[in-house]
Order: sequence, then C-alpha cells, then structure tokens
Amino acid sequence: MNDSAPAGPAARLRPAVFLDRDGTLVDDPGYLGDPADVRLLPGAARAVADFGRAGFATIVVTNQAGLAKGLFTLEAYRRVERRVVELIEAGGGRLDGVYFCPHHPDFSGPCDCRKPGLELYRRAIREHGIDPARSWWIGDRLTDLLPARALGGRGLMVRTGHGEENAAQAAAEGFETAEDLREGLRRILELTVTR
Repeated sequence: MNDSAPAGPAARLRPAVFLDRDGTLVDDPGYLGDPADVRLLPGAARAVADFGRAGFATIVVTNQAGLAKGLFTLEAYRRVERRVVELIEAGGGRLDGVYFCPHHPDFSGPCDCRKPGLELYRRAIREHGIDPARSWWIGDRLTDLLPARALGGRGLMVRTGHGEENAAQAAAEGFETAEDLREGLRRILELTVTR
C-alpha cells in the first residue's frame, strides 16, 4: 500500500462520464441491431480516450427497447455492443463499462433500469468506484441527463442525434449544451477539476 495515498473508501472514488450510446457515441438509425450499421460519430473515440486520460471512468448506459419489441435479439444487441467497443478502441478510447435496459413499458412492463431510472447508474457506481457528485451525464435526450440531478452530478446535452430538438429544453432545465461529444469534452474539462 502506498503510504502517501489518501485513506478511506472516498479516496478511491473517481468521477465518471455516463454516455448515452445512440445519437451520442454512434449515429442513430433507429433500433440499431446490425453491427454493420454501427458508425461512430466524428471525434467520439478520441473524446472517450481524452475523458479517460482526464481521470474519468467512461460508462455507456443505453435504453434498448428494440429487444422488448422483438426487433432484434440479445445476441444481435451483443454483436452491436462489441462493434461499438472495437471502433472506440481502434480510435484510442476505452469504455470502462456498458449497461443496457432491454425493456419498454408498453411491452415488458415498468422497470427501474430504463432511463431516466437509476438502477443501471447505481450498479455502475458500485462496480466502478464512482463519485456521482463529480460525474457527468451526457446524451441527446433529457432522459439521459435527468439521472444527474437525482444522483448529484451534472448533465450535458449534445446536439447530435436528437439533441438539436432537445437542447433548448435541456438548457431551460439548467443543463449544459454542446455541439457534439468533442465540444462537450472541452466544456466539461473547463468546468471540472477531476483530480
């Protein structure tokens, strides 16, 4: 053990960026079930890498209602997930965790994991030693950002995906906005001390 390291569990907690997948990291064609259709948004892999270098855990949390609707299988979802990870790694980035909700209230009933539900975030916080108060929630829909308010962090709306149509509402709710993940990274680093 390093004697100069701070003691106690809080000393080991680190901030995270909780990233939406479709429309934030990758192009959103709607119900993405084929890995051949995965297209990273410009600069996404580099932004993920830079968040990691800045001391943030990088966690994807995604609603995948296509599973509940029977539009693709769990194995198809997993192939898409692997492709996203491969493309991010090829661009120098690394995801620390990927969490998904396979439900939709009209098809599988209510759940606590569908965003803006908190179950997946709480699991990631426990599993990755995350300090939610120093963390950021990033996405293209208000449901991606609302967990920040519940868990004590901050949110940022990107104008990619559905973000352009949701940016005014996000700003009215007091969330930051940015053109894309690259600009979001710059904005967050200006506003956050991560170490």
